[in-house]
Amino acid sequence: MKTLDLAAQTQAHQRRSPLADRLGAMLDRWMTSAALYRWSVANPLTRWITRRRARQVFDLMAGFVYSQVLLACVRLRILETVAEQPRSLDELAQWTKLPPAGLQRLLQSALALGLLNLRSEGRYGLGPLGAPVAGHVGIRAMIEHHAVLYQDMQDPVAMLQGPGEPGAMAHYWPYTLDADAKSAQAAQLAQAQAEKYARYSNLMSASQPFVVDEILASYRFDDHRCVLDVGGGQGTFLSRLSSHATHLQLRLFDLPEVAALARANFARQGLDQRAQAHPGSFLQDPLPQGADLVTLIRVAHDHPDADVRTLLAAIYQALPPGGTLLLSEPMAQEPGDAPQGDAYFHFYLLAMGAGRLRTPSELMAMMAEAGFAHLEIVPNHMPLQTQILIGRKCKGLPVFGKINVNNSVH
Repeated sequence: MKTLDLAAQTQAHQRRSPLADRLGAMLDRWMTSAALYRWSVANPLTRWITRRRARQVFDLMAGFVYSQVLLACVRLRILETVAEQPRSLDELAQWTKLPPAGLQRLLQSALALGLLNLRSEGRYGLGPLGAPVAGHVGIRAMIEHHAVLYQDMQDPVAMLQGPGEPGAMAHYWPYTLDADAKSAQAAQLAQAQAEKYARYSNLMSASQPFVVDEILASYRFDDHRCVLDVGGGQGTFLSRLSSHATHLQLRLFDLPEVAALARANFARQGLDQRAQAHPGSFLQDPLPQGADLVTLIRVAHDHPDADVRTLLAAIYQALPPGGTLLLSEPMAQEPGDAPQGDAYFHFYLLAMGAGRLRTPSELMAMMAEAGFAHLEIVPNHMPLQTQILIGRKCKGLPVFGKINVNNSVH
C-alpha cells in the first residue's frame, strides 16, 4: 500500500519561484524566435525535433478534418465492410453509392490516418486504428454522437462566454436543461420525452462496456452483498455485474423514464428476482436504503458542484455504517501528471452545459466533505476511459489528505 499526500502535491506545483518564471519567459522568447527555427531546421541534430513539432501543430490544426474522415467511414460502414474481407475501390463505390473519384479521397485519407491499409491487388483492408472502431459498436455510437458536439463547437469562443441558449448537446441530454428551459419547451418535451431518454440511455449503454470492464477488472465485490447503482441508466453495469458476482443483490436508481427502460431490460435477461429499478431524482428524492455498496458511474462529471455535493450527501445517508461508495468516471489530470483526455472532456462537458471535469483530489475532497473516510484511488489499466475512487462510511471524523493508492490491480 502506497500513501500519497495529493493536497500537498498540488500546492507544491502551484508554488513557482520568480527565478522559474524568468527562466520560463526566456524559454518562451527562445522557442518563438525565427532565428532559432532557421537554425534548428538547418542543423541535422535538431531538425527531427522541429519536424516533429511542426507535424504536431499541423495535426492540431487538421484535427477536425481527421474526425470528419472517421465519421464518414462510420456512417458509410466502410470499416465493418472491409473487416469482412478486403474490398476494391469499385466494390466500395458500389456499396456506398458514391462516385469513385470522391470515395477515393476518403479512402486515401483513411489510409493516411491508419483506419485502412492496402492489401493485394489494390484492395483496402482494415488498418490498426480502424480495427477497434469496426469491432465495437460503442465506439461507433460515440463517433456518430459527436456530430452533435461539433455543431456546438463551430464557435468555441462563444461557448466560453457563459450560459446562453441550450445547444444541441444540452438538448441531447434532456436532464441537463434547467427548469426554465424545460418549462419553455414543456409541450415539445412532453411529446419527445420518451424518445430522448431512450436515445441517451442507448448511447450510454453502448459506450458503458469500456468503463464496466475497467471496474470489474480492478475492484473486488466479494465483500458486498447488495449494490445500488445511482444514475444506472438501462442497467448495463448491473447486468454485467450480475454474472461477474453472482451472490449480489442488484438495485438501480434513475429518473422514472430511464428506470422503466432498466426494468424492461432486467426482465428480458431474467434478472427480475435479483435486480430492481427504483424511479426518482437524486436531487429531490431520498435514495433507496439497504445496499452496502453504492456505485456512481459517469454521473458526477455531468453535474455542477452543488448537485454533486447534494448527491454525495444523499449516498452517505443511504449507506449503512461500513458501507462503500465506488465513483468511476474520466477525471482531470493532477498537476504534474501526464495529460490524458482533459482537452476533450473539458469541452464535451461544457457543451452539455452542466458538469465539469474534476481531478481525483477534487472529487475526494467532496467525498470527504460528505462524510466519507479512508478514501482510495483504485488503479486500473486504462485511466483514459475512467478512474476509480473508493470512500467508506465509518464512525468518527472523515479522513482526507493522506490518500491510499493500491499498487496493483486485483
